[in-house]
Amino acid sequence: MHDASQIPRPALVLGWLGVLPFAAFALLAVAGGVLPRGTASSALILYGVVILSFMGGAQWGLAMAMPGGRTAAMGPRLAISVLPALAAFALWYAPPTLSLVGLASVFIALLAYDIATAHASAAPSWYPALRLQLTSAVVVCLLLGALLGRPA
Repeated sequence: MHDASQIPRPALVLGWLGVLPFAAFALLAVAGGVLPRGTASSALILYGVVILSFMGGAQWGLAMAMPGGRTAAMGPRLAISVLPALAAFALWYAPPTLSLVGLASVFIALLAYDIATAHASAAPSWYPALRLQLTSAVVVCLLLGALLGRPA
């Protein structure tokens, strides 16, 4: 697909560091962990909401960086970039299993859009390789929490 060796090291390292809380909260959710402000499942959901909103913001930044000659495409791209945050906000209020499965689904949909964005030369060519790695790990963590986690 895309050459993962072209991913800039800072993006790769920071991206994987961002996956660590997903993994920790998923494992704690499976163990029935309780944190100072709720269950590990609720922390996994909250972190998913935050990161999904952040990823939509990345698309907003890519749309804003479009060259002036492509401003006609900017409007739809800006509109699409806010959808992950809106979906995440709605999923915050859903039952825990639905929240986790829903977040995983939106991460997958955003991955497809991110790949299309790169294919349209509106994102770096290495971006799909990075997103595929990170999204795969995030989706596994969210689904692990949904299937085996113990909500409060």
